[in-house]
Amino acid sequence: MNWDEIAGKWKQSVGKAKEKWGKLTDDDLTAINGKRDQLVGKIQERYGIAKEAAEKQVDEFTRSYDLGEPPRTKAKSS
Repeated sequence: MNWDEIAGKWKQSVGKAKEKWGKLTDDDLTAINGKRDQLVGKIQERYGIAKEAAEKQVDEFTRSYDLGEPPRTKAKSS
């Protein structure tokens, strides 16, 4: 699955995103509304990580979604 497919099914994807990034609030996820760049920004903000690290986590999330696997690990907290 690519990001466009996840974005198209964002309401169904929110649960998996919450499992992976527990610090993201319901309001965050609603505001993100399937927009990859906004998800990356919120991950940076909530976890205090670099953009590249947040993008890597989103890429891993997209790949794990492809395989129907649960998210590999929770995002690291600083």
